[in-house]
Amino acid sequence: MARLLYTTIASLDGYVADAAGSFEWAAPDAEVHAFVNDLERDVGTYLCGRRLFEVMAYWETAPTDGDGIEHDYARIWQAADKVVYSRTLTEVTSGRTTLERDFDPVAAGRFVAGAERDVSVGGPTLAAAALRAGIVDELALFRVPVVVGGGTSSLPDGIRLDLELLDSRRFAGGTTYARYAVRR
Repeated sequence: MARLLYTTIASLDGYVADAAGSFEWAAPDAEVHAFVNDLERDVGTYLCGRRLFEVMAYWETAPTDGDGIEHDYARIWQAADKVVYSRTLTEVTSGRTTLERDFDPVAAGRFVAGAERDVSVGGPTLAAAALRAGIVDELALFRVPVVVGGGTSSLPDGIRLDLELLDSRRFAGGTTYARYAVRR
């Protein structure tokens, strides 16, 4: 049975981008990147907000003909389907990608229930809608050892989720990982 997953890399104080919109401090080192690649292998579809989709556009044409970590991730990304939720984009031209105007959590929940592979919801705004709707099954939280003091929060305010810790890890560079199941 497929799961709806939310994976995010954030500052220690919980932001995916700082107040200026920058997130270069969140770039994973080789150890973290390889770990993320392994997590993403089972994802068959990515549900993305517009901003995340634009950030990830590089991976649509990134080289796949090598053995490096980046080549591996490009293969993972390019092999998956993508659904982009945006009211401002007029079209998407990347492969295996469809455009939806509005996020319907009921339809997304049905999609996940019928999926053969895991589905990932990405971008804090879209993920917040899925979390509020109660359709996210697991959260994978990477925390980078930096405090940015404000910006775009990785998790929404105004909700409560009871979670069960499934896995955790500390990486050599100080980044931590914790994976939680949402208790229903």
